Formats: sequence, structure tokens, C-alpha cells
Amino acid sequence: MATRSEKSIEGLVKTTLFSHGTMEVRDLDKSRRFYEEFLGLECVRHHPFALMVRKNQYFSVVAVQVGDKVHPLHVLNHWGVDVPSREDVDRAHKLAHEHKDTYGIKKIMPATDQHGAYSFYLEDLDSNWWEIQHVAAGFHDIKFAKGDITVPARAQG
Repeated sequence: MATRSEKSIEGLVKTTLFSHGTMEVRDLDKSRRFYEEFLGLECVRHHPFALMVRKNQYFSVVAVQVGDKVHPLHVLNHWGVDVPSREDVDRAHKLAHEHKDTYGIKKIMPATDQHGAYSFYLEDLDSNWWEIQHVAAGFHDIKFAKGDITVPARAQG
């Protein structure tokens, strides 16, 4: 029997690619500087009030400038970026503290081991949260290959 991850998923809508998401920013130029200089992400301004952000893939996040109408988010609503090693997480954590004022970083949480990753979270100048993490090679694909976990009835809601 094939697991869910081995099946070709066909929905009512015939999607071909999960291509992008959006986030709000106050000032595209300031946010772009953080994305490129601190996180090392690729950016392209494709609209007067928006830029696309990505790293080594087709999927991108569209940063939309909304000025002071930015909605603060909870840390559970975050964007994740992977780094090659635990040492790189620690280095990024140290750099976040060192460059907090330069990039307008609002909050930096401690680095911890959780959900199969070694990571920390930071809140950027636009109240978007970022998780900088190290995971084992193939971590993301392995999760899909394993398929769904069994959830006890009491945990479902």
C-alpha cells in the first residue's frame, strides 16, 4: 500500500506548483537590506510596492510594503531558513545580537534543540519571525516520505 507521500496528490484545483506566500513590511528598502545582508536571501523588486524573496528554489515570499499597517505576528507564524551546521546556528545567533540595531531586529530567542532541529527565532523590523535552523540532510524530504503520524483522538482538537 502506498503512503500518502508516495501518491500523486490531485486536488479539485489542478495545481502545478506551490509557488509563493506573502508577508507585510514597513519599508522595502530597509527590509531588503536585512534579507540580503543578514539572511543572505536573493531579492528582486517586481512591483513598486513589492519584492520577491527566495533562496535556492523556485518558491518565493512576496514582501508587500504596507507602511505602519503591518500586522505583528506570533512566533508560530514564521519563516524558516536552514544553515549547514549547529555552529552556523550559534554564529547566526551571535551575529543577530551584534547587528540587532543595524537591521532593526526586535527580539532574539535562545538557540534550542526542538522538533528535530537546532534553531533560534528572531523577530525582524517588520514583526515577521524567522527561524534559523540546522537539520539533518534530507530532513524535509524524510518528513514527507514517512507520511502522516497517528494522532491520538484527544490531541485532535
